[in-house]
This record gives sequence, C-alpha cells and structure tokens, in this order.
Amino acid sequence: MERRAWPVRHGTTVVQILVVAGAYYGAARLGLLQELVRGQVTPLWPPTGIALTALLLLGTRVWPGIALGAFLVNVSLGPSLLVVLVIVAGNTAAPMLSYQLLRRAGFRVRMDRLHDAVALVCLGALTGMLVSATVGSGVLVLSGALRAADFWPTWAVWWTGDAMGVLVITPVLLLLSAARWPPAARIRPYRWAEAALLGGCTFAVTELAVSSSMNLLFLVSPCLIWAAFRFERAGAAPCALLVSTVAIVAAAERSGPFAHHDLFTNMVTLQAFNGITALTALLLAALVTERRTTHREIQRVVTELSHAVSRLESDAAAGPWPPPRRQEPGDGDT
Repeated sequence: MERRAWPVRHGTTVVQILVVAGAYYGAARLGLLQELVRGQVTPLWPPTGIALTALLLLGTRVWPGIALGAFLVNVSLGPSLLVVLVIVAGNTAAPMLSYQLLRRAGFRVRMDRLHDAVALVCLGALTGMLVSATVGSGVLVLSGALRAADFWPTWAVWWTGDAMGVLVITPVLLLLSAARWPPAARIRPYRWAEAALLGGCTFAVTELAVSSSMNLLFLVSPCLIWAAFRFERAGAAPCALLVSTVAIVAAAERSGPFAHHDLFTNMVTLQAFNGITALTALLLAALVTERRTTHREIQRVVTELSHAVSRLESDAAAGPWPPPRRQEPGDGDT
C-alpha cells in the first residue's frame, strides 16, 4: 500500500506545482498590461496573491511552482540570466516569508477574525513584500539596468504592486476556495439583486472619484461599509478588488487625482489609498463576522440553558424519583 501511495501522492504534488506555475504565469501576463517601469514593474502584481494563497491552502511543497512561474515571466524581461535568477529568488522568498509570518501569527484562512485581517495586511502584504521589492530593484540597479536615482521610484512601484496583489487578490481567492453553492431553499433573489446593486454602485462611484480632477477618493468608503455590513467578507473582498483595480488603472494612465504628479508621488498616493481600502473592507468584514458569530454563540448557550431549566422544572413538577416507598402497617415494629 505504501509503495502504491507514494507515486500517487507525489504525482498530485507535481500537478499542484504545475497548476501554481501556470496560474502565476497567467496572472503575471495580466499584471504586465499596466507596467510602469522597464516593462516589468506594475502597480498591481496579482501573482503574489496567487503565490501566498497557494502556500496557505497547499503548503510549502508548491514553492517550486512559484519559482517556475516567476522564471517563465522574467526570463524574457530581465537583462541577463543572473539578474533573472535573483529576481526569481526574491519573488519566491517574499510569499514564503509572508506565509511563515502568518503561520506564526495564527492566521486562519477563513479570515473570520479581526486578528486574521490585521495579520494579512501588516504581515502578509506590507512586511513580506519588502523582500521582493528590495531584491528586485536592487539587482536592477547593480546590473546597470536602472540608474541609482531610479531605485526608490522603482522600489515604490514594485512594493506597491506586490503588496496590492496580496491585499486584493488573496482574500478573494481564499473566499472562492471556501465558497459553496447554497441550497435552493436558502437562495434569496433580493440578496442577489442587492449584491448586483452594490457592485454597480461601487464601480460607478470609483469611476467618478478617479475621473474628477478633485481628490474624491473618499467617496468609495460608504460602498465598502455597505459591502462589509451586508455581505461580510463575501462582499468586502470583491469590492476592495474592484476599487483597487479601477484606481490602479487611473494611476497608470495618470488621470484624475493622479495627474500632474511624478511616479513616486502617484505610487505613494495609490499605496495609501489601496491600503486603506483593503484595510477598511477586511477589518469591517472581520468585525461584523465576529459580532455575528458571538451573537449566534450566545443564542445557542441561551437556548441550551432554557432547555436545561425546562427539564429541571418538569422533573420538579413530576416529584422526586424514585417515589418514596409507602410505609405499611407493622413496618419498623420490633
């Protein structure tokens, strides 16, 4: 049995590695549509979200898939094979570091606690992605592909893109991994209508905010609050992804509030906005989920206590058990 199970287990791992590599490569080609520096640095790098999700769901055995996908993407972009290998090492080490930090923090993939949302933002995105941005930007400068003066603008775009990949892609993928189609009895048409209305309003408000020359980005906050309170993570994560995507496209085109600024300023603004967007959506959704979970737990305990009290009252009304034995004449006589 052990000999038969060994190739099956390892065959499954190989398939998972290839799937991760393919997903990484496909997401990278989409991310490169908004490249800002050297045709390879973008303000949203979806592969980091895919890589971290794969590690969280499948474990560290799929890390070769991350490395393979990163190599296939960068081999045609890097100035030399050595530079490409260093960039691949940074792109692989960053999600691995994020995964280890999240594990040590007790992260749960259900993301049903405030603790999980804070850990994903602070450890998974903002901390772990420092590695890939620093390694990638540094090796490009050392190889002569970038001027030393371009290090910080490149680093800002690189870090922004990798962090945004984790902030807006990972929650959606974790949500989809746990999604189940509800039974027919629980499908409510008005909820679907409300979800469609929420998506339309979020897109329209975000488009208005990034199309205006005035800084109206704060207008998206009510939509995020609506999504978190009404749909919890199922609404907050997709809305955050939608808002961030629209804002990233505007920043890449330098339109609206991102016009008339240099690249570094736009990336700082975009990082701050997308970070606040993801943080607001995820934290509110986690708070609402925790509150509702606590409310259901209290209801369960109250129901159990009421049933226990009812049984005690029934037992008391029925009298003592077993009933006392009637004393017959002559009992106790000597």
